[in-house]
Amino acid sequence: MLAETINYKQDIFSQDPIKDPEKAIRELTCLYEVTRALSSTLDIKKALRDILDILAHRAGMERGTITIFNPKTQELQIEAAKGLTHKAKQRGRYKLGEGITGTVVATGEPIIVPRISEDPRFLNKTRSRKERDKDELSFICVPIKAGDVVIGALSVDRKFSGEKGLEEDLRLLTIISGLIAQSVKKLQEANYERENLLEENRQLKIALKERYSFGKLIGKSTRMQEVFEMAHRVSQSNATVLLRGESGTGKSMIAKAIHYNSPRAKGPFVTVNCSALPESLVESELFGHERGAFTGAIQTKKGRFEQAHKGTIFLDEIGELPHSVQVKLLNVIQDREFQRVGGQKSIKCDVRIIAATNKDLERALEQGQFREDLYYRLNVFPIYIPPLRERKTDILLLAEHFLEKFASENNKKIKRISTSAIDLLIQYHWPGNIRELENCIERAVLICDEDTIRSHHLPPTIMTLSSEQQRDKKNTSLKKRVEDFEKELILDALREAKGNQSKAAKILGTTLRIINYKVQKYGIDPSAFKPIRKEV
Repeated sequence: MLAETINYKQDIFSQDPIKDPEKAIRELTCLYEVTRALSSTLDIKKALRDILDILAHRAGMERGTITIFNPKTQELQIEAAKGLTHKAKQRGRYKLGEGITGTVVATGEPIIVPRISEDPRFLNKTRSRKERDKDELSFICVPIKAGDVVIGALSVDRKFSGEKGLEEDLRLLTIISGLIAQSVKKLQEANYERENLLEENRQLKIALKERYSFGKLIGKSTRMQEVFEMAHRVSQSNATVLLRGESGTGKSMIAKAIHYNSPRAKGPFVTVNCSALPESLVESELFGHERGAFTGAIQTKKGRFEQAHKGTIFLDEIGELPHSVQVKLLNVIQDREFQRVGGQKSIKCDVRIIAATNKDLERALEQGQFREDLYYRLNVFPIYIPPLRERKTDILLLAEHFLEKFASENNKKIKRISTSAIDLLIQYHWPGNIRELENCIERAVLICDEDTIRSHHLPPTIMTLSSEQQRDKKNTSLKKRVEDFEKELILDALREAKGNQSKAAKILGTTLRIINYKVQKYGIDPSAFKPIRKEV
């Protein structure tokens, strides 16, 4: 039975043309509408759905599917369907050679099943045909070919009306499959490209999470370990975070670490530099605008808050935000909704807010430059990032990290930093913090022609200021230099002991009485180093 079916299909175009004029007109009309559907839109999926609607309306076909072969997964999946639910479409997946559809794509030959109840190859994976109707249903499946390559299949159900009628339907479907082949080829390529982009995006997110894991952040000083601990704790919540510290201390790095170690890591991380945007554009950038909202608004634009939905928005330099926009930002933080510029519709947004500033916000409050209510909304979980000059033990670690990075980027075999250069780096006060250190090492790598960074490779400013510091030290009395060194040791011990003077005494190998005396002498406040206790 099956062999006979395939044989007469192969000879179908050698048979007499359709003799029924009305049927011929219906088929020509059908072909015309299919051609128009393909040429009238750039939306390939819509065109394919329209074609299945045309087949249902003009050719009396009850159900129809266009299935595409995925070379990457070696599977066929339904891309367009008529008469199937979304769940039924998702169930319609086949391996090559599996069922009627898989066999058609594997062999490149069409198949007619006069009654689907009589053919064991018909799997009904979509579960869209009822058992009682199977005796009355015929199934026709034709390959979709791009040249000699089978890229998919077009299949339809219709009520059984005799084998002659099925042959005529097969003729029509074969012509239509040829018409839609190029469209299906483009859709296949688009699907393949989309899968590659999704995989790339997945790998990138894995790499970012690894890069910004707290274990990968550079900083062994007690001060930075406290920063990492606080950032790690807050990362698991949705609390608003305010990062404080001088420019160049690594606030954006901490913000990314919080995001990529949070439950929102799969969502977007959107950065807004509030100081870099003109005041007239800040509102539009943050909240978006509707078409025609102002001169130049030729189309609707999503703002950064919409782009950050289900993720995190990082508001850098929040202290520079114009006063007029501060009110709207306050409403967004309170209600998690906003309106685009020129719009009337309220838009909900699910975002986590991390803000950063190097500005003294308390002074800005006194001067009326920053809203008090917004300050308290942002200051839910403040984290202060110390300047580089207050964590000198991290300077060498960071310098070696940047040396490895820039040596690799510039294909240079520089292995170490000389002792004299290290001394200069440690003595320098780093007003530009980590960003300045990074630029300094990059410059040194570019001009170094040996395997070691030496003092003369460093910028002149560092060498000049270090020379001045050396002269100042020579003019300082021995007593003052000893006191400064002693005070620095006590401060480090208290940080490590979290303000506990007994533990600080043990760290320094001295007595509690001596530590108490030195703390009073140098005006040190041990309570400043105690961890903040949360009220229950």
